[in-house]
Amino acid sequence: MDQLLAIKAFARVVEAGNFTRAADSLDMPNATLEQTGAGVRGHLGVRLLQRTTRRVTVTPEGRDYYDKALRIVRDGRY
Repeated sequence: MDQLLAIKAFARVVEAGNFTRAADSLDMPNATLEQTGAGVRGHLGVRLLQRTTRRVTVTPEGRDYYDKALRIVRDGRY
């Protein structure tokens, strides 16, 4: 898994509030974005997002990961 892509994809889902808008903004299929998210969850072993049929909310662990992910991308530490 491309970890930088996974970090960016996760951040975009958090910012967009759902997978479809995030996938559209990243110009990637929704299924690919969902697989990337599943890979991150499996790699970390924690749930980052709580998903319902209408929306996606960030778990406390997801909020911590999001904050760290933004710093990594912003600082260029990848």
